[in-house]
Amino acid sequence: MVSAIWPGTPYPMGATYDGAGTNFSVFSEVAEKVELCLIAKDGTEERITLDEVDGYVWHSFLPTVTPGQRYGYRVHGPWDPEAGHRCDPSKLLLDPYGKSFHGDFEFTQALYSYDLNAEDLATGGTPPGVDSLGHTMTSVVINPFFNWASDRAPNTPYHETVIYEAHVKGMTETHPGIPDELRGTYAGLAHPVIIEHLKSLGVTAIELMPVHQFMHDHRLLDLGLRNYWGYNTFGFFAPHYQYAANQHAGGAVAEFKTMVRSFHEAGIEVILDVVYNHTAEGNHLGPTINFRGIDNAAYYRLLDGDPKFYKDFTGTGNSLNARHPHTLQLIMDSLRYWVLEMRVDGFRFDLASTLAREFYDVDRLSAFFDLVQQDPVVSQVKLIAEPWDIGEGGYQVGNFPGLWTEWNGKYRDTVRDYWRGEPATLGEFASRLTGSSDLYEATGRRPGASINFVTCHDGFTLADLVSYNEKHNEANGEDNRDGESHNRSWNCGVEGPTDDPDILELRARQMRNVFGTLMLSQGTPMISHGDEIGRTQRGNNNVYCQDSELSWMDWSLCETNADLLAFTRKAVALRKAHPVFRRRRFFAGKPIRTGGQVRDIAWLTPAGEEMTPEDWGAAFGKSIAVFLNGDAIPEPNARGERVTGDSFLLCFNAFSENLDFVIPADWYAEQWTADLDTADPTGDTNLVVVAGEKVTLQARSLLVLRKTA
Repeated sequence: MVSAIWPGTPYPMGATYDGAGTNFSVFSEVAEKVELCLIAKDGTEERITLDEVDGYVWHSFLPTVTPGQRYGYRVHGPWDPEAGHRCDPSKLLLDPYGKSFHGDFEFTQALYSYDLNAEDLATGGTPPGVDSLGHTMTSVVINPFFNWASDRAPNTPYHETVIYEAHVKGMTETHPGIPDELRGTYAGLAHPVIIEHLKSLGVTAIELMPVHQFMHDHRLLDLGLRNYWGYNTFGFFAPHYQYAANQHAGGAVAEFKTMVRSFHEAGIEVILDVVYNHTAEGNHLGPTINFRGIDNAAYYRLLDGDPKFYKDFTGTGNSLNARHPHTLQLIMDSLRYWVLEMRVDGFRFDLASTLAREFYDVDRLSAFFDLVQQDPVVSQVKLIAEPWDIGEGGYQVGNFPGLWTEWNGKYRDTVRDYWRGEPATLGEFASRLTGSSDLYEATGRRPGASINFVTCHDGFTLADLVSYNEKHNEANGEDNRDGESHNRSWNCGVEGPTDDPDILELRARQMRNVFGTLMLSQGTPMISHGDEIGRTQRGNNNVYCQDSELSWMDWSLCETNADLLAFTRKAVALRKAHPVFRRRRFFAGKPIRTGGQVRDIAWLTPAGEEMTPEDWGAAFGKSIAVFLNGDAIPEPNARGERVTGDSFLLCFNAFSENLDFVIPADWYAEQWTADLDTADPTGDTNLVVVAGEKVTLQARSLLVLRKTA
């Protein structure tokens, strides 16, 4: 029994242990009474009415409550779906600011505020009143104190950043060098074998797919599947505790912090894929686990004129109401918490356009962007937008404010189209290769604003991109209806697995072409985990529900596809060694000295002549060369010193036959040495050519020549 109840304070929100006791604070504008429920080890509860209310924030301080205490809330108020209110005190509600959770959900009547046998009552009627205690997860008070030792954020600038998108479990579940008890966990991800693999690739930042506490959908569990990706959040302050090797109450928090500290020691930043656009409660037929029962109308976007239903810009059933001040506060408090307390280095915002919707249209000047811009903490870390949602006008690539970088979907589509041989793509390809100034320069942004990727978690892996024309998602239980149907992929002649050596060689070369292009492009490259070793999902382009070998990394591919791994390392190393591939400013295309002829960039035909407007518009459009001048980099380094480097001639041949490229004479160079050739399994080459000579590029290949004389 609690022996003392003090008034406490309305802020900070959530449960905050200060060494002497715990302050509890929860927002609800609609509540008539709020009860804090302390859960004992035997599963019974002690209810404490929160009598202190300031600005709709209910709070109390309990001096005897310490870390490890499980708790929840019961909110008494109106059940009036017609008005958007869904209070149901029979539901033990999770803390929206909960730092840790424990237990699991049992998808029985206890989780729902309507009769499951009469779904029409979800929009009216009376809740059946079945208590959810014992059938739902519980919030847990954590110990916030942690020894960060000499931890320092790497603070890698965008132009030097190489991002590696990864899944905590998928990266570690089958690695033979990780102890069994650490596989699939934060501790496993921070194991030296994983860090060494990332460092050998030249990775500077790991972008983790969702690690905020999420729910496995009832529908998927019934199918024997799970929400593997985790885009189903309900706890925006808590690391997903099932990813912790130490799953005792609050153990995930310390384990996550230890992982971040280990990555920082290796010079690797940690970026989180965050999902603030919706929650796991879904639409009006979903369970009542926290937000819905605390203050439904404040936390969710409801239909105008019919608030018993939810607006859905995400395809998941609901959209978080980023217009409400307390919901905005929750998002910003969450972001600051992960930076200040968990010490992450940035965020990738899932379906970020949803957060910008003030009413229906995406608004660059929405309250959310204003808050981020002025926040002294959040504005200083990496902010990456997935610049689209499924709502009308939701595709916003290039339209985010100047502080933001963006997943460049146009880069992905263009590079895929070019290498599969689509005609008339040269102009678009040139724009994407040089940092997409058409998308970002007008808002004062630089090439680093373009997060360049060709594959990611959503869609085909790189190996599948060159092996399948069609998606094969039958394992997902939706008759192959889910997932993107227009993949811009090419199977190189045979759908799926084959023993044909010519097709296998072509597929390997196409993977090298794509990866080589990614590393030679201006902007910030992102690698999808496993592409460096040819990971396959057997044609499934939507493994969101596949927590199995279909989606996990197969580390035996490090040996099977050792050539691809060697090529990947070589391509990343080439980028990192030469500043002309990672400029901070866009190319100007103008002479670099008065009266001179030499420019920072020049585009050439295979004949070694400068491209004309007719050449850019040619229907053939499958081959091009580009000169990058290492002596014409305008921006200084961090110490204000002039940046100079080697000059390069990049030769691209996406044609189905070999092509001769004439090495240009005049003002370019007298001699060139090849640094990378995708015609070779590892990219190695001893080729040296002189001005005026011809060099034959193999069909569908890329050659990188460096000026040596």
